Amino acid sequence: MCGSVQFRSLLLFIIGLTIAGCSIDDSGLKVGMSAPSLRTKTLNDVNGDFSRITTYRYPDKRMYQISLDQALTLDKPIILEFATPGHCTVCDNQLQMLKAMLAKYEQDVIFLHMDQYQNPEAFKAFGVIGDPWTYVIDRKNIVRFKQPGRMLYNELDLIIAGILRSESG
Repeated sequence: MCGSVQFRSLLLFIIGLTIAGCSIDDSGLKVGMSAPSLRTKTLNDVNGDFSRITTYRYPDKRMYQISLDQALTLDKPIILEFATPGHCTVCDNQLQMLKAMLAKYEQDVIFLHMDQYQNPEAFKAFGVIGDPWTYVIDRKNIVRFKQPGRMLYNELDLIIAGILRSESG
């Protein structure tokens, strides 16, 4: 009977995480590791057809201009968002928040969105299971922060501001 109660508790915990829009952190890429460099789709690759790069209803072209491998050479921090809004309401909300962030930091930070349906190789390279996931990569290509699930504007704002301060000093 005890094992059954423990199993049900674990099952409810996992279901709760899934409903919250996140996953247990079993990804292979950890904070402090180098971000993998790989070619990801850009708007140019799909002739400007957003439906071939994202399932997001209101995409912002600034998140799809350059490939991850290119971004890693530009000496700027990167916000890398793994989100598939075609099947994830939390992902849709996360991307709305990132668009507001982009307006504030677009001169200093590169924002990239990876959709599972359109860039599955990026999900595989980062070991991402489920979405959304937010990765913050510094200008030396080191993962400085990662979090599953939705983030609040103020949370991400503090992280970005801290990275920009630490890299300017």
